[in-house]
Amino acid sequence: MREVQASEAKTHLPRLLDEVERGETIVITRHGRPIARIVPEVSRRQAEIAKAVSELRALRHSIAERGESLSWDELKAFRDEGRR
Repeated sequence: MREVQASEAKTHLPRLLDEVERGETIVITRHGRPIARIVPEVSRRQAEIAKAVSELRALRHSIAERGESLSWDELKAFRDEGRR
């Protein structure tokens, strides 16, 4: 979550909206006090989550079909890579 002063939000609204579209939450402050929060649209976020879950299930199925498995360290590495 990122905090932005109201004057900066006014000047850079298109850029801030791009960040929110990518999943970032922006808190707008005035004189250091939070006054508003811009968050990603819930339905859009839910669609992204559903797609990711579906892709993970497909990956798990394809790995199991080959008789292989992923270690916990490999799973954590993939998770962390997705957070970048």
